[in-house]
Amino acid sequence: MTMQATEIEAIRKSVTVPLPVEKAFRLFTDGVNSWWPVATHSIGHEDVENVTFDPEGKRVYERLADGTEHEWADISAWEPPNRFLLTWRVNPEKIGTEVEVRFSADGDETRVDLEHRGWERLGDEAAEARRSYNEGWEPVLGAYAEKASG
Repeated sequence: MTMQATEIEAIRKSVTVPLPVEKAFRLFTDGVNSWWPVATHSIGHEDVENVTFDPEGKRVYERLADGTEHEWADISAWEPPNRFLLTWRVNPEKIGTEVEVRFSADGDETRVDLEHRGWERLGDEAAEARRSYNEGWEPVLGAYAEKASG
């Protein structure tokens, strides 16, 4: 008898920012240090010196003041300024989920759509992880939108 994992609904969040698509993408990626709430949404918290999207190295990571690096994600697709896809694996001991972020013009503004999926890969921890991230993406995208508006 084969057991199949039940698909768990993806998290979908959207925010519209008062920037053209190219600038919205650059702020999200190149400018992540200026808005990501590391105090509450990182591994190193107050010790984080910077967060980096590194498309050449195909990774997203944080660096602490002492030089220690913590991997957040592998970059699976990099299509500036329209989208990127990450294998999100903040805990390297666990199987990663997928985070896809799309940027699309909405008049003079940009709509940013985030989809976090693949929860069933986490087995017994899937429901709690999804709940936590569903709550967690709100302040992250809120901080991004605030920076884009300011």
